[in-house]
Amino acid sequence: MPELASPPTLPRWLRMLTEQFGTREAVVQDTRRITFSEAEAKSARLALGLRARGVGKGSHIGVLFPNGVDWFVAWLAVTRIGAVAVPINTFFQARELGWVLRHADIQMLLTAPHFLSNDYLERLESAVPGLADSKSAPLTLEAHPSLREIVVWGDEVPAWATARREVAPTDAPDRSFLKSLEDAVAPSDTLFLLYSSGSTSDPKGAIHSHGAVLRHSHALHSFGDLGPDDRVWSPMPFFWVGGLVFALLGNLHAGACTLCESVFDPEATLRFLEEERATVAIGWPHFGKALAEHPSRTERDLSALRRGNVPDILSEEVCPADPELRATALGMTETCGPHTWGGSGKLPEHERATFGRAVPGVEHKIINPRTGHTLAVGESGEICVRGYSLMQGLHKVPREDIFDPDGFYHTGDGGFFDAEGLLHFEGRLGEMIKTGGANVTPSEIEAVLLGFEEVAEAYVVGVPDADRGERVAAAVVLEHATSADPEELKRRVKRELAAYKVPHVLRIAESGTLPFTDSGKIDKRRLREELSRIA
Repeated sequence: MPELASPPTLPRWLRMLTEQFGTREAVVQDTRRITFSEAEAKSARLALGLRARGVGKGSHIGVLFPNGVDWFVAWLAVTRIGAVAVPINTFFQARELGWVLRHADIQMLLTAPHFLSNDYLERLESAVPGLADSKSAPLTLEAHPSLREIVVWGDEVPAWATARREVAPTDAPDRSFLKSLEDAVAPSDTLFLLYSSGSTSDPKGAIHSHGAVLRHSHALHSFGDLGPDDRVWSPMPFFWVGGLVFALLGNLHAGACTLCESVFDPEATLRFLEEERATVAIGWPHFGKALAEHPSRTERDLSALRRGNVPDILSEEVCPADPELRATALGMTETCGPHTWGGSGKLPEHERATFGRAVPGVEHKIINPRTGHTLAVGESGEICVRGYSLMQGLHKVPREDIFDPDGFYHTGDGGFFDAEGLLHFEGRLGEMIKTGGANVTPSEIEAVLLGFEEVAEAYVVGVPDADRGERVAAAVVLEHATSADPEELKRRVKRELAAYKVPHVLRIAESGTLPFTDSGKIDKRRLREELSRIA
Protein backbone atom coordinates (compact mmCIF):
# COMPACT_ATOMS: atom_id res chain seq x y z
CA MET A 1 0.00 0.00 0.00
CA PRO A 2 1.25 3.54 -0.73
CA GLU A 3 2.13 5.66 2.26
CA LEU A 4 0.46 9.02 2.81
CA ALA A 5 2.10 11.82 0.85
CA SER A 6 4.21 14.19 2.91
CA PRO A 7 3.31 16.99 3.12
CA PRO A 8 -0.28 15.83 2.60
CA THR A 9 -1.78 17.97 -0.15
CA LEU A 10 -4.10 16.90 -2.93
CA PRO A 11 -1.65 17.55 -5.80
CA ARG A 12 1.20 15.61 -4.16
CA TRP A 13 -1.18 12.79 -3.26
CA LEU A 14 -2.54 12.64 -6.82
CA ARG A 15 1.01 12.47 -8.16
CA MET A 16 1.75 9.55 -5.85
CA LEU A 17 -1.45 7.69 -6.73
CA THR A 18 -0.77 8.09 -10.44
CA GLU A 19 2.73 6.66 -10.05
CA GLN A 20 1.43 3.72 -7.99
CA PHE A 21 -1.80 2.85 -9.83
CA GLY A 22 -1.65 4.68 -13.17
CA THR A 23 -3.26 2.11 -15.49
CA ARG A 24 -5.82 0.85 -12.98
CA GLU A 25 -9.41 2.04 -13.12
CA ALA A 26 -10.16 4.73 -10.54
CA VAL A 27 -13.86 5.35 -11.25
CA VAL A 28 -16.49 3.51 -13.26
CA GLN A 29 -19.80 5.27 -13.93
CA ASP A 30 -22.31 3.01 -15.69
CA THR A 31 -20.33 2.27 -18.89
CA ARG A 32 -17.81 5.13 -18.56
CA ARG A 33 -14.37 4.36 -17.15
CA ILE A 34 -11.33 6.36 -16.19
CA THR A 35 -7.94 5.25 -14.91
CA PHE A 36 -5.78 7.08 -12.39
CA SER A 37 -3.49 8.31 -15.20
CA GLU A 38 -6.38 9.45 -17.38
CA ALA A 39 -7.95 11.33 -14.48
CA GLU A 40 -4.63 13.03 -13.74
CA ALA A 41 -4.17 14.08 -17.39
CA LYS A 42 -7.73 15.31 -17.92
CA SER A 43 -7.77 17.21 -14.62
CA ALA A 44 -4.37 18.77 -15.46
CA ARG A 45 -5.74 20.32 -18.66
CA LEU A 46 -8.90 21.51 -16.91
CA ALA A 47 -6.91 22.90 -13.98
CA LEU A 48 -4.80 25.07 -16.26
CA GLY A 49 -7.91 26.16 -18.14
CA LEU A 50 -9.48 27.25 -14.87
CA ARG A 51 -6.31 29.08 -13.89
CA ALA A 52 -6.38 30.96 -17.20
CA ARG A 53 -9.90 32.16 -16.34
CA GLY A 54 -8.83 33.58 -13.00
CA VAL A 55 -9.29 30.62 -10.67
CA GLY A 56 -6.55 30.40 -8.05
CA LYS A 57 -5.80 29.59 -4.44
CA GLY A 58 -8.83 30.21 -2.30
CA SER A 59 -11.34 30.61 -5.15
CA HIS A 60 -14.68 28.97 -4.26
CA ILE A 61 -15.71 26.67 -7.11
CA GLY A 62 -19.02 24.82 -7.13
CA VAL A 63 -19.11 21.23 -8.41
CA LEU A 64 -22.57 20.04 -9.50
CA PHE A 65 -22.51 16.57 -11.06
CA PRO A 66 -23.79 13.12 -10.17
CA ASN A 67 -21.24 10.63 -8.83
CA GLY A 68 -18.90 9.61 -11.60
CA VAL A 69 -16.17 10.54 -14.03
CA ASP A 70 -17.05 14.21 -14.58
CA TRP A 71 -17.40 14.88 -10.85
CA PHE A 72 -14.04 13.21 -10.18
CA VAL A 73 -12.12 15.09 -12.89
CA ALA A 74 -13.68 18.46 -12.02
CA TRP A 75 -12.99 18.03 -8.32
CA LEU A 76 -9.36 17.07 -8.96
CA ALA A 77 -8.86 20.03 -11.29
CA VAL A 78 -10.20 22.51 -8.74
CA THR A 79 -8.36 21.21 -5.70
CA ARG A 80 -4.96 20.46 -7.24
CA ILE A 81 -4.33 24.18 -7.84
CA GLY A 82 -5.45 25.24 -4.38
CA ALA A 83 -8.98 26.40 -5.18
CA VAL A 84 -11.74 25.44 -2.73
CA ALA A 85 -14.19 22.84 -4.03
CA VAL A 86 -17.83 23.22 -2.97
CA PRO A 87 -19.65 19.96 -3.82
CA ILE A 88 -23.34 20.76 -4.43
CA ASN A 89 -26.27 18.51 -3.65
CA THR A 90 -27.74 17.21 -6.94
CA PHE A 91 -31.17 16.97 -5.29
CA PHE A 92 -31.36 20.72 -4.60
CA GLN A 93 -34.34 22.57 -6.02
CA ALA A 94 -34.06 26.19 -7.17
CA ARG A 95 -34.61 27.65 -3.70
CA GLU A 96 -31.83 25.57 -2.14
CA LEU A 97 -29.47 25.91 -5.10
CA GLY A 98 -29.72 29.69 -5.10
CA TRP A 99 -29.09 29.80 -1.38
CA VAL A 100 -25.93 27.68 -1.42
CA LEU A 101 -24.46 29.53 -4.42
CA ARG A 102 -24.73 32.78 -2.46
CA HIS A 103 -23.87 31.52 1.02
CA ALA A 104 -20.76 29.68 -0.21
CA ASP A 105 -19.55 32.74 -2.16
CA ILE A 106 -19.16 30.58 -5.25
CA GLN A 107 -17.21 32.39 -7.97
CA MET A 108 -17.46 29.73 -10.67
CA LEU A 109 -19.86 26.81 -11.02
CA LEU A 110 -18.91 23.65 -12.92
CA THR A 111 -22.09 21.76 -13.76
CA ALA A 112 -23.76 19.03 -15.75
CA PRO A 113 -26.66 20.36 -17.86
CA HIS A 114 -29.05 17.81 -16.39
CA PHE A 115 -29.25 14.64 -14.33
CA LEU A 116 -32.20 12.25 -14.49
CA SER A 117 -35.28 14.51 -14.37
CA ASN A 118 -33.30 17.49 -13.08
CA ASP A 119 -32.73 20.27 -15.61
CA TYR A 120 -29.96 22.27 -13.96
CA LEU A 121 -29.89 24.99 -16.60
CA GLU A 122 -33.56 25.76 -16.10
CA ARG A 123 -33.14 25.45 -12.34
CA LEU A 124 -30.22 27.87 -12.31
CA GLU A 125 -32.29 30.47 -14.17
CA SER A 126 -34.94 30.12 -11.46
CA ALA A 127 -32.37 30.12 -8.66
CA VAL A 128 -30.29 33.10 -9.74
CA PRO A 129 -32.22 36.35 -10.42
CA GLY A 130 -31.06 38.03 -13.61
CA LEU A 131 -29.15 35.04 -14.93
CA ALA A 132 -31.55 34.30 -17.79
CA ASP A 133 -31.02 37.83 -19.15
CA SER A 134 -27.22 37.63 -18.98
CA LYS A 135 -25.30 37.13 -22.20
CA SER A 136 -21.79 36.00 -21.27
CA ALA A 137 -19.13 35.86 -18.58
CA PRO A 138 -18.18 37.61 -16.44
CA LEU A 139 -21.61 37.61 -14.84
CA THR A 140 -22.72 40.71 -12.92
CA LEU A 141 -25.62 39.73 -10.69
CA GLU A 142 -26.69 41.78 -7.69
CA ALA A 143 -28.29 38.79 -5.93
CA HIS A 144 -25.12 36.72 -6.40
CA PRO A 145 -22.25 39.21 -6.53
CA SER A 146 -19.50 36.59 -6.19
CA LEU A 147 -20.68 34.46 -9.13
CA ARG A 148 -18.65 35.29 -12.25
CA GLU A 149 -19.02 32.28 -14.52
CA ILE A 150 -20.92 29.02 -15.03
CA VAL A 151 -19.20 26.29 -17.04
CA VAL A 152 -21.46 23.63 -18.54
CA TRP A 153 -20.48 20.12 -19.63
CA GLY A 154 -22.16 18.92 -22.85
CA ASP A 155 -23.64 20.63 -25.87
CA GLU A 156 -26.58 22.43 -24.22
CA VAL A 157 -24.95 25.75 -23.41
CA PRO A 158 -27.12 28.85 -22.97
CA ALA A 159 -25.84 32.35 -23.69
CA TRP A 160 -25.10 33.05 -20.02
CA ALA A 161 -22.82 29.98 -19.68
CA THR A 162 -19.44 28.84 -20.95
CA ALA A 163 -18.93 25.47 -22.65
CA ARG A 164 -16.43 23.15 -21.03
CA ARG A 165 -14.56 22.80 -24.32
CA GLU A 166 -13.73 26.52 -24.11
CA VAL A 167 -12.10 26.02 -20.71
CA ALA A 168 -10.14 22.77 -21.00
CA PRO A 169 -7.52 23.00 -23.78
CA THR A 170 -6.84 19.88 -25.84
CA ASP A 171 -3.11 20.53 -26.22
CA ALA A 172 -0.52 19.21 -23.77
CA PRO A 173 -0.59 21.04 -20.44
CA ASP A 174 2.31 23.23 -19.33
CA ARG A 175 3.59 20.79 -16.73
CA SER A 176 6.24 23.13 -15.36
CA PHE A 177 3.75 25.90 -14.58
CA LEU A 178 1.20 23.43 -13.24
CA LYS A 179 3.79 22.02 -10.83
CA SER A 180 4.53 25.53 -9.60
CA LEU A 181 0.85 26.02 -8.86
CA GLU A 182 0.63 22.67 -7.11
CA ASP A 183 3.76 23.16 -5.04
CA ALA A 184 2.26 26.37 -3.65
CA VAL A 185 -0.57 24.37 -2.03
CA ALA A 186 -0.02 23.78 1.71
CA PRO A 187 -1.59 21.16 4.03
CA SER A 188 -3.28 23.97 5.96
CA ASP A 189 -5.02 25.34 2.85
CA THR A 190 -8.75 24.68 2.55
CA LEU A 191 -9.53 21.66 0.37
CA PHE A 192 -13.30 21.84 0.38
CA LEU A 193 -16.32 23.53 1.87
CA LEU A 194 -18.85 20.80 2.60
CA TYR A 195 -22.49 21.46 3.43
CA SER A 196 -24.14 19.00 5.77
CA SER A 197 -27.79 19.83 5.10
CA GLY A 198 -28.00 22.87 2.87
CA SER A 199 -30.66 24.35 5.11
CA THR A 200 -31.37 28.07 4.85
CA SER A 201 -32.44 28.07 8.48
CA ASP A 202 -29.29 26.45 9.80
CA PRO A 203 -26.41 26.92 7.33
CA LYS A 204 -23.51 24.58 7.94
CA GLY A 205 -20.62 24.83 5.55
CA ALA A 206 -17.75 22.91 7.16
CA ILE A 207 -14.24 24.07 6.21
CA HIS A 208 -11.70 21.23 5.89
CA SER A 209 -8.02 21.46 4.99
CA HIS A 210 -5.92 19.33 2.64
CA GLY A 211 -3.91 17.88 5.52
CA ALA A 212 -6.88 16.95 7.70
CA VAL A 213 -8.90 15.36 4.89
CA LEU A 214 -6.03 13.29 3.51
CA ARG A 215 -4.80 12.19 6.94
CA HIS A 216 -8.29 11.22 8.06
CA SER A 217 -9.31 9.40 4.89
CA HIS A 218 -6.00 7.55 5.10
CA ALA A 219 -6.65 6.62 8.73
CA LEU A 220 -10.12 5.31 7.90
CA HIS A 221 -8.71 3.37 4.96
CA SER A 222 -6.04 1.83 7.18
CA PHE A 223 -8.72 0.32 9.44
CA GLY A 224 -9.88 -1.92 6.59
CA ASP A 225 -8.33 -4.33 4.14
CA LEU A 226 -8.93 -2.68 0.77
CA GLY A 227 -6.39 -3.28 -1.97
CA PRO A 228 -5.82 -2.34 -5.63
CA ASP A 229 -7.88 -5.30 -6.82
CA ASP A 230 -10.99 -4.21 -4.94
CA ARG A 231 -13.98 -2.75 -6.75
CA VAL A 232 -16.19 -0.80 -4.35
CA TRP A 233 -19.85 -0.08 -5.09
CA SER A 234 -21.18 2.90 -3.19
CA PRO A 235 -24.36 4.86 -3.97
CA MET A 236 -23.51 7.44 -1.28
CA PRO A 237 -23.30 10.87 -2.97
CA PHE A 238 -19.89 12.50 -3.26
CA PHE A 239 -21.41 15.80 -2.05
CA TRP A 240 -21.80 14.29 1.43
CA VAL A 241 -18.95 13.35 3.74
CA GLY A 242 -19.71 9.61 3.72
CA GLY A 243 -19.53 9.32 -0.05
CA LEU A 244 -16.55 11.64 -0.45
CA VAL A 245 -14.20 10.94 2.46
CA PHE A 246 -15.13 7.45 3.59
CA ALA A 247 -15.94 5.92 0.21
CA LEU A 248 -14.21 7.73 -2.69
CA LEU A 249 -11.04 8.99 -0.96
CA GLY A 250 -10.68 5.81 1.08
CA ASN A 251 -10.85 3.78 -2.13
CA LEU A 252 -8.26 6.00 -3.82
CA HIS A 253 -5.80 5.49 -0.97
CA ALA A 254 -5.99 1.75 -1.66
CA GLY A 255 -5.84 2.06 -5.44
CA ALA A 256 -9.31 0.50 -5.50
CA CYS A 257 -11.95 1.30 -8.11
CA THR A 258 -15.14 3.16 -7.14
CA LEU A 259 -18.25 1.87 -8.94
CA CYS A 260 -20.99 4.47 -9.53
CA GLU A 261 -24.42 4.34 -11.11
CA SER A 262 -26.51 7.21 -12.40
CA VAL A 263 -29.59 5.76 -10.76
CA PHE A 264 -30.32 2.98 -8.29
CA ASP A 265 -32.59 0.37 -9.81
CA PRO A 266 -32.50 -3.07 -8.13
CA GLU A 267 -32.48 -5.08 -11.35
CA ALA A 268 -29.93 -2.89 -13.13
CA THR A 269 -27.80 -2.60 -10.00
CA LEU A 270 -27.67 -6.38 -9.52
CA ARG A 271 -26.52 -6.75 -13.11
CA PHE A 272 -23.95 -3.96 -12.62
CA LEU A 273 -22.54 -5.58 -9.46
CA GLU A 274 -22.18 -8.91 -11.27
CA GLU A 275 -20.64 -7.52 -14.46
CA GLU A 276 -18.18 -5.29 -12.60
CA ARG A 277 -17.27 -8.06 -10.12
CA ALA A 278 -17.87 -5.77 -7.15
CA THR A 279 -15.95 -6.91 -4.06
CA VAL A 280 -17.24 -4.38 -1.51
CA ALA A 281 -20.68 -2.81 -1.06
CA ILE A 282 -21.01 0.38 0.99
CA GLY A 283 -24.40 2.03 1.31
CA TRP A 284 -27.58 2.13 3.36
CA PRO A 285 -29.60 -0.86 4.61
CA HIS A 286 -32.64 -0.16 2.43
CA PHE A 287 -30.50 -0.63 -0.69
CA GLY A 288 -29.54 -4.13 0.41
CA LYS A 289 -33.15 -4.97 1.19
CA ALA A 290 -34.32 -3.85 -2.26
CA LEU A 291 -31.56 -5.86 -3.95
CA ALA A 292 -32.18 -9.00 -1.93
CA GLU A 293 -35.92 -8.97 -2.54
CA HIS A 294 -35.73 -8.41 -6.30
CA PRO A 295 -36.74 -11.51 -8.33
CA SER A 296 -33.53 -11.39 -10.41
CA ARG A 297 -31.31 -11.70 -7.31
CA THR A 298 -31.09 -15.50 -7.67
CA GLU A 299 -29.91 -15.14 -11.27
CA ARG A 300 -26.94 -12.97 -10.39
CA ASP A 301 -23.47 -14.11 -9.35
CA LEU A 302 -22.37 -11.84 -6.51
CA SER A 303 -19.75 -14.24 -5.20
CA ALA A 304 -17.03 -11.60 -5.57
CA LEU A 305 -18.62 -9.56 -2.73
CA ARG A 306 -16.58 -10.08 0.40
CA ARG A 307 -17.16 -7.03 2.58
CA GLY A 308 -19.40 -4.05 3.21
CA ASN A 309 -22.19 -2.68 5.33
CA VAL A 310 -25.20 -3.54 3.17
CA PRO A 311 -27.14 -6.40 4.80
CA ASP A 312 -29.19 -9.02 2.95
CA ILE A 313 -26.72 -9.43 0.05
CA LEU A 314 -23.73 -10.12 2.32
CA SER A 315 -23.05 -13.01 4.66
CA GLU A 316 -24.18 -12.90 8.30
CA GLU A 317 -20.57 -12.74 9.51
CA VAL A 318 -19.73 -9.84 7.23
CA CYS A 319 -22.94 -7.85 7.81
CA PRO A 320 -25.35 -9.31 10.40
CA ALA A 321 -29.10 -9.00 9.90
CA ASP A 322 -29.38 -7.74 13.48
CA PRO A 323 -28.43 -4.02 13.18
CA GLU A 324 -27.20 -3.93 16.79
CA LEU A 325 -24.49 -6.47 15.93
CA ARG A 326 -23.16 -4.61 12.91
CA ALA A 327 -19.84 -2.89 13.44
CA THR A 328 -20.41 0.80 12.88
CA ALA A 329 -19.07 4.27 13.59
CA LEU A 330 -20.30 7.72 14.51
CA GLY A 331 -19.39 10.75 12.51
CA MET A 332 -20.56 13.97 10.93
CA THR A 333 -19.54 16.50 8.31
CA GLU A 334 -17.89 18.67 10.96
CA THR A 335 -15.52 15.84 11.93
CA CYS A 336 -14.72 14.86 8.32
CA GLY A 337 -16.59 11.58 8.77
CA PRO A 338 -16.27 9.04 11.60
CA HIS A 339 -14.75 10.18 14.88
CA THR A 340 -15.31 6.74 16.42
CA TRP A 341 -14.72 3.41 14.72
CA GLY A 342 -16.17 -0.01 15.49
CA GLY A 343 -14.26 -2.17 13.04
CA SER A 344 -15.93 -4.31 10.39
CA GLY A 345 -17.95 -7.48 10.34
CA LYS A 346 -19.92 -8.79 13.31
CA LEU A 347 -19.65 -7.26 16.77
CA PRO A 348 -19.12 -9.54 19.77
CA GLU A 349 -22.25 -9.74 21.90
CA HIS A 350 -20.79 -7.60 24.71
CA GLU A 351 -20.30 -4.73 22.22
CA ARG A 352 -23.89 -4.89 20.95
CA ALA A 353 -25.31 -1.51 19.83
CA THR A 354 -22.04 0.34 20.42
CA PHE A 355 -20.35 2.70 17.99
CA GLY A 356 -16.72 1.82 18.49
CA ARG A 357 -13.85 3.66 20.13
CA ALA A 358 -12.30 7.04 19.41
CA VAL A 359 -10.31 7.25 16.20
CA PRO A 360 -6.63 7.68 17.21
CA GLY A 361 -5.83 11.38 17.36
CA VAL A 362 -9.41 12.31 18.27
CA GLU A 363 -10.52 13.15 21.83
CA HIS A 364 -13.99 13.17 23.37
CA LYS A 365 -15.70 14.42 26.46
CA ILE A 366 -19.28 14.00 27.60
CA ILE A 367 -20.87 17.05 29.17
CA ASN A 368 -24.10 17.99 30.86
CA PRO A 369 -25.70 20.05 28.06
CA ARG A 370 -27.34 22.40 30.54
CA THR A 371 -24.38 23.13 32.83
CA GLY A 372 -21.43 22.34 30.57
CA HIS A 373 -19.81 20.22 33.29
CA THR A 374 -17.83 17.19 32.18
CA LEU A 375 -19.49 13.91 33.15
CA ALA A 376 -17.95 10.69 34.42
CA VAL A 377 -17.57 7.45 32.48
CA GLY A 378 -20.97 5.84 31.95
CA GLU A 379 -22.96 9.05 32.39
CA SER A 380 -25.12 10.21 29.46
CA GLY A 381 -24.78 13.69 28.06
CA GLU A 382 -23.72 15.61 24.98
CA ILE A 383 -20.82 14.20 22.95
CA CYS A 384 -18.02 16.74 22.34
CA VAL A 385 -15.04 16.12 20.06
CA ARG A 386 -11.69 17.67 19.13
CA GLY A 387 -8.69 16.46 17.18
CA TYR A 388 -6.90 16.53 13.86
CA SER A 389 -9.96 15.70 11.73
CA LEU A 390 -12.18 18.40 13.20
CA MET A 391 -13.15 21.15 10.76
CA GLN A 392 -11.28 24.43 10.70
CA GLY A 393 -14.60 26.20 11.24
CA LEU A 394 -18.01 26.86 9.74
CA HIS A 395 -18.24 29.26 6.82
CA LYS A 396 -19.43 32.70 7.95
CA VAL A 397 -19.72 31.69 11.61
CA PRO A 398 -17.37 33.25 14.23
CA ARG A 399 -14.95 30.68 15.62
CA GLU A 400 -15.92 31.50 19.21
CA ASP A 401 -19.50 30.46 18.37
CA ILE A 402 -18.34 27.04 17.15
CA PHE A 403 -15.73 25.71 19.59
CA ASP A 404 -15.53 25.92 23.36
CA PRO A 405 -12.46 27.48 25.05
CA ASP A 406 -10.71 24.07 25.05
CA GLY A 407 -11.23 23.57 21.31
CA PHE A 408 -14.04 21.00 21.59
CA TYR A 409 -16.95 20.96 19.18
CA HIS A 410 -20.30 20.25 20.82
CA THR A 411 -21.95 17.82 18.41
CA GLY A 412 -25.55 17.90 19.58
CA ASP A 413 -25.43 14.09 19.77
CA GLY A 414 -26.26 12.31 23.01
CA GLY A 415 -24.55 9.27 24.52
CA PHE A 416 -21.83 8.01 26.81
CA PHE A 417 -18.55 6.09 26.84
CA ASP A 418 -18.32 2.94 28.95
CA ALA A 419 -15.31 1.71 30.93
CA GLU A 420 -13.92 -0.03 27.82
CA GLY A 421 -13.98 3.21 25.84
CA LEU A 422 -16.93 2.12 23.68
CA LEU A 423 -19.39 4.78 22.60
CA HIS A 424 -23.09 4.25 23.26
CA PHE A 425 -24.95 6.65 20.96
CA GLU A 426 -28.43 7.65 22.13
CA GLY A 427 -29.59 9.98 19.37
CA ARG A 428 -29.74 13.69 18.59
CA LEU A 429 -30.26 16.03 21.49
CA GLY A 430 -31.97 18.45 19.12
CA GLU A 431 -34.53 17.87 16.42
CA MET A 432 -32.41 17.03 13.35
CA ILE A 433 -33.96 14.25 11.26
CA LYS A 434 -31.61 11.61 9.81
CA THR A 435 -33.26 9.92 6.82
CA GLY A 436 -31.41 7.55 4.49
CA GLY A 437 -28.07 9.09 5.45
CA ALA A 438 -29.24 12.71 4.94
CA ASN A 439 -29.67 15.38 7.62
CA VAL A 440 -32.94 17.30 7.45
CA THR A 441 -33.75 20.40 9.49
CA PRO A 442 -37.48 20.48 10.45
CA SER A 443 -37.65 24.29 10.49
CA GLU A 444 -36.75 24.46 6.79
CA ILE A 445 -39.74 22.29 5.82
CA GLU A 446 -41.98 24.11 8.27
CA ALA A 447 -41.06 27.41 6.60
CA VAL A 448 -42.05 26.06 3.17
CA LEU A 449 -45.39 24.75 4.46
CA LEU A 450 -46.13 28.04 6.20
CA GLY A 451 -45.50 29.78 2.90
CA PHE A 452 -48.67 28.17 1.50
CA GLU A 453 -51.52 30.64 2.07
CA GLU A 454 -53.96 27.99 3.33
CA VAL A 455 -51.52 26.72 6.02
CA ALA A 456 -51.77 28.43 9.43
CA GLU A 457 -49.49 26.14 11.46
CA ALA A 458 -46.89 23.55 10.47
CA TYR A 459 -44.85 21.14 12.62
CA VAL A 460 -42.27 18.65 11.32
CA VAL A 461 -40.68 15.69 13.13
CA GLY A 462 -38.85 12.48 12.26
CA VAL A 463 -40.64 9.16 12.70
CA PRO A 464 -38.86 5.78 12.95
CA ASP A 465 -38.44 3.82 9.73
CA ALA A 466 -36.93 0.33 9.46
CA ASP A 467 -35.20 1.01 6.14
CA ARG A 468 -34.20 4.68 6.27
CA GLY A 469 -33.70 5.20 10.00
CA GLU A 470 -36.24 8.00 10.05
CA ARG A 471 -38.75 9.54 7.68
CA VAL A 472 -40.04 13.08 7.59
CA ALA A 473 -43.56 13.56 9.00
CA ALA A 474 -45.61 16.73 9.27
CA ALA A 475 -48.80 18.00 10.86
CA VAL A 476 -50.46 21.16 9.59
CA VAL A 477 -53.41 23.25 10.70
CA LEU A 478 -55.25 25.10 7.93
CA GLU A 479 -56.50 28.66 7.90
CA HIS A 480 -60.17 29.03 8.81
CA ALA A 481 -62.60 28.11 6.03
CA THR A 482 -59.92 26.61 3.78
CA SER A 483 -59.27 23.07 2.64
CA ALA A 484 -56.28 21.19 1.24
CA ASP A 485 -55.36 17.75 0.01
CA PRO A 486 -52.34 16.25 1.87
CA GLU A 487 -50.90 14.74 -1.32
CA GLU A 488 -51.14 18.06 -3.13
CA LEU A 489 -49.34 19.79 -0.25
CA LYS A 490 -46.57 17.20 -0.49
CA ARG A 491 -46.29 17.76 -4.24
CA ARG A 492 -45.94 21.50 -3.65
CA VAL A 493 -43.21 20.93 -1.05
CA LYS A 494 -41.38 18.75 -3.58
CA ARG A 495 -41.27 21.68 -6.00
CA GLU A 496 -39.43 23.69 -3.32
CA LEU A 497 -37.16 21.14 -1.65
CA ALA A 498 -35.15 18.00 -2.35
CA ALA A 499 -37.22 14.82 -2.47
CA TYR A 500 -35.81 13.39 0.77
CA LYS A 501 -37.15 16.43 2.66
CA VAL A 502 -40.74 15.92 1.46
CA PRO A 503 -42.97 14.60 4.29
CA HIS A 504 -43.65 10.89 3.96
CA VAL A 505 -46.64 11.44 6.25
CA LEU A 506 -48.63 14.68 6.25
CA ARG A 507 -51.58 15.01 8.59
CA ILE A 508 -54.10 17.83 8.41
CA ALA A 509 -55.29 18.51 11.95
CA GLU A 510 -58.08 20.59 13.43
CA SER A 511 -56.97 23.64 15.37
CA GLY A 512 -56.41 22.80 19.04
CA THR A 513 -56.09 19.04 18.53
CA LEU A 514 -52.29 18.81 18.35
CA PRO A 515 -50.27 18.14 21.54
CA PHE A 516 -48.86 21.21 23.27
CA THR A 517 -46.91 21.68 26.49
CA ASP A 518 -48.16 23.75 29.43
CA SER A 519 -45.97 26.61 28.22
CA GLY A 520 -47.79 26.69 24.88
CA LYS A 521 -45.10 25.03 22.74
CA ILE A 522 -45.74 22.10 20.44
CA ASP A 523 -44.85 18.84 22.19
CA LYS A 524 -42.79 17.22 19.45
CA ARG A 525 -42.19 14.05 21.45
CA ARG A 526 -45.92 13.35 21.65
CA LEU A 527 -46.43 14.54 18.06
CA ARG A 528 -43.76 12.09 16.94
CA GLU A 529 -45.59 9.29 18.72
CA GLU A 530 -48.89 10.24 17.11
CA LEU A 531 -47.49 10.50 13.59
CA SER A 532 -45.53 7.26 14.04
CA ARG A 533 -48.83 5.42 14.46
CA ILE A 534 -50.01 6.49 11.00
CA ALA A 535 -46.64 6.33 9.21
